[in-house]
Amino acid sequence: MINPRSLPNSGSGNISCLVLVLLLLSGCQSPDNTSGIDEFVEREAITSVLMRQQDAWNAGDIEAFMDDYVKSDTLRFTSGVNVRYGWDAALDRYYTNYPDRDAMGQLTFSDLKVDVLSSEWAMVFGSWYLVRGGEYEDIGGRYTLLMHHEAQGWKVLYDHTSQAD
Repeated sequence: MINPRSLPNSGSGNISCLVLVLLLLSGCQSPDNTSGIDEFVEREAITSVLMRQQDAWNAGDIEAFMDDYVKSDTLRFTSGVNVRYGWDAALDRYYTNYPDRDAMGQLTFSDLKVDVLSSEWAMVFGSWYLVRGGEYEDIGGRYTLLMHHEAQGWKVLYDHTSQAD
C-alpha cells in the first residue's frame, strides 16, 4: 500500500489524483472470474451439451433434449412475449409447439459463442434452424442461454429464444 505521507508534496490534491489514477488502473484490469478453470475445457463441455441436445431433438426425444435444462421451478424460458417458469412448463411448451416428428424437423445449432463467466456460470449465444417436413415451414432464429454448472454438469437455467421473422 502506498503511504501518502511518503510522497513529496502530498497535498490533498495530489492524494486525490493518486487515488483517481489507482481507481482508473484497477478498473482497466479484467475481473478474474475464471481463475483456476480451463476455459477451453469448459467451452468444449458446454458445446457438447448443445450437441447432445441437437442429437436428442433430431432423434425425436424431447425429454432427452430437456435433460440439459435445470429441473426446477427456477428455470425460465422466454420466447416471443411469453415467459414460462419451471421445467414442466418448458416441457409442455415443446410438446404443444412440436406435436409430431414433422413439426420437430431436423435441428441445427450454429454460430455458437460461449462465454465462460466463472466456474459456475456461462452465457451462450447461437442460432437454431429447423428443416421440417409435411405441412410445416422451415423456421429458425437465435437464442441466448444462461448456463449453470451443477454436480451433473452444465445445465440451462435461462433460455431466451426468438424466431426470425
